[in-house]
Amino acid sequence: MERLFEIALREGREQLHESWGESPAELYLVQDRADVDISDPAYDFVRSIHVFQVEYRRHRNRDGDCNTWSTIREGTYGEQGDFAWARSTPARVPSASAFRPGTSCSDYWFRGVFVDWTDYEGTYGFEEVRY
Repeated sequence: MERLFEIALREGREQLHESWGESPAELYLVQDRADVDISDPAYDFVRSIHVFQVEYRRHRNRDGDCNTWSTIREGTYGEQGDFAWARSTPARVPSASAFRPGTSCSDYWFRGVFVDWTDYEGTYGFEEVRY
């Protein structure tokens, strides 16, 4: 994130700091994609961001049947920064996640959001929040 601020603030840094707090906050419409051309490979770090929303429950019922319920969505950024959700599977959730459903029918419950990326230097990173 610091790198993005460095790029954005190369010039006019003083002007930006002076404007903080001087004008009231304004609401503005956010576009569904980048407002500049980011198709260049220099912006691959944007397209490397993956978001997983995981809701998973498995348990054995009174009759001994194994019941599994899951909703897993994967969000990705396209060529111009447009974000889209798609249905996904447990196998697509990266191994860096704490999500570990296993293969047995033991009780297991997981709900969380996992985000991973590769930064502009090629370093892998991730964050996960369970809720």
